[in-house]
Amino acid sequence: MTSLIKEIFNINSSEQFNEVCLKVFNHQYKDNKIYKEYVDKLKVNINNIENYDQIPFLPIEFFKTHKIITGTGIVQKIFKSSGTTGFVASSHYITDLNIYEESFVKTFNLFYGKPEKYTFLALLPSYSERNDSSLIYMVQKLMDIGNNKDNGFYLYNHQELFEKITDLENRNKKTILFGVSFALIDFFEKYNIELKHTTIIETGGMKGRKKEIVREEFHSVIRSATGLSDIHSEYGMTELLSQAYSKNNNLYKTSPWMKILIRDTNDPFDYIETGKSGGINIIDLANIYSCSFVETKDLGKKQSDDSFEVLGRFDNSDIRGCNLMVL
Repeated sequence: MTSLIKEIFNINSSEQFNEVCLKVFNHQYKDNKIYKEYVDKLKVNINNIENYDQIPFLPIEFFKTHKIITGTGIVQKIFKSSGTTGFVASSHYITDLNIYEESFVKTFNLFYGKPEKYTFLALLPSYSERNDSSLIYMVQKLMDIGNNKDNGFYLYNHQELFEKITDLENRNKKTILFGVSFALIDFFEKYNIELKHTTIIETGGMKGRKKEIVREEFHSVIRSATGLSDIHSEYGMTELLSQAYSKNNNLYKTSPWMKILIRDTNDPFDYIETGKSGGINIIDLANIYSCSFVETKDLGKKQSDDSFEVLGRFDNSDIRGCNLMVL
């Protein structure tokens, strides 16, 4: 299994991606009881699967109702979705935290470079108040790697955050501010500060705390308060161990071991052409010990360069903490 994990994080071509996908699929079909039962109920002949788009995707709801584990490893951590009160949380059972860490650190390196280059600030109140958030785990680990004395989490102490950002800007320190959308709105409606050395990465929607707004309106508030031309964004979720990032134009890109497919909203087993909107299916090969093939309730649109937009959610879907403001 160690060799397959190594292959996952060294993918460098579409052919190799497909080859590793098939290996991971066969492994999960064999050693993931829930996924095998699901595939068998679809009456899929696994011997006919030759390409990743023929692999069945497990509906994300299964993470709410079943323990999705591949293999017999001991659970080291359970990440739970944040959702709103009254909704059933998803649970992601993690048997190897090292894989999660390798995934998000390498992904961060691809998009932003080494964590040591940055001061990390986090305005994530709805997550920081819990101990089962995969996002908090990721940001804390990036802080640990960076080992910068100015790193820190902020709840509702906005004045302290304003003073810290001002100090870092005055010292020309490269800074990344991770923030959940409702908290960023609260902060930047109150404080104006010209940012020249700070990158803002939004990480979630309004979480039921505020009225949902279109992303452009949200970004406009931050641009006006900061002078930034681009607001970055992270797309991730409890059920995944990899993330996609958007640096501009609301277009997300993934690491080589993660891929987005857009399915027909009327036929979940059919995929639609580039430029048309549909349901988002995600391949996350870092999920080798849970399920790497996840059918989400998110709506999206894929571009010819494999970048993608997130357009919202299917009607009556849970509100999620993965950056899904209506567009």
